[in-house]
Amino acid sequence: MKPENIQLFWDSLWQEYINRVNYAKIYQEMIVNAGGNVANDHIAFRSLRLNININQTRINLGIQLFEPILNLLGYEAAGEYFFSETYLYARHYKHPEQKKYDLPKLFISELIVEELPDNIAAIITNTVSNGNFDYFTQFQNNNQKTNHQIDNPDLILDTKKIFTRPWQIPYHTNIQTVNQVSQYGAWVLLHGYAANHFTAYVNRQNTPKYTNIETTANGLADLGIPMKAEIEGSMNLGLRQTATHAVNEQVTVIDDKSGVEIQIPWTYAYYELAQRYMVEIESGKQELFDAFLGNNARQLFEMTRLN
Repeated sequence: MKPENIQLFWDSLWQEYINRVNYAKIYQEMIVNAGGNVANDHIAFRSLRLNININQTRINLGIQLFEPILNLLGYEAAGEYFFSETYLYARHYKHPEQKKYDLPKLFISELIVEELPDNIAAIITNTVSNGNFDYFTQFQNNNQKTNHQIDNPDLILDTKKIFTRPWQIPYHTNIQTVNQVSQYGAWVLLHGYAANHFTAYVNRQNTPKYTNIETTANGLADLGIPMKAEIEGSMNLGLRQTATHAVNEQVTVIDDKSGVEIQIPWTYAYYELAQRYMVEIESGKQELFDAFLGNNARQLFEMTRLN
């Protein structure tokens, strides 16, 4: 796929995201009003490492499910991260022409369902087994597509449909039960493959009013945006990150007693800030740190915990 069309794809997803996460829209207005630029460092998605049978085909609902789409977009795996205490695993991906075309990195995580208690794994499996994964499986045969088909703007925008919830509305009690063991798992059952967060690339803001992550976070706080209290990471490690709180939404679940749809409040997404620094890769040679820090990610996963 042409790099300009990849950016078109992410920009379209960004517009949907800021319509749900007003904090990101306020950030965008704040930076633009200060004469700066808005750029995304990375986009994060959540998933489930779980094998299910769909139409006599066995598919995995975790990172593996994204691979045909990532291949189509030209992204390549660049690092992996383990979070055994929360049953999570993650990889980050980069595009070979990331710098040239200003393309965001991707951070995709998955909940290792088979490591969860049996009752929780069973709830998750039963909930997602009714899903429609056609938008994912169509990319299994992407090698048969012509360049014209792959770069057709209508197809590119239609591809956004994969970043939704492909299974039916979950039951209220099931969400509450899963949440007691894995807030990440409950979040995925409710929101599916929707973007978990976008990330402001502070280095690219290019405005004297917001020169670093502190002034940016303080600027958002001054505008009434609830912010994470800490800034994770360090200059020496090459990356510092913080985030807004997650926005709350009214989500639809099935009431167990009546079988009817009801609305309950739940967290959706937050907006992250990231500033990157030069690190020494060998004696006398430095480069901008372009990966992720596991401990930072561990802290940020908790930003969608329901209070």
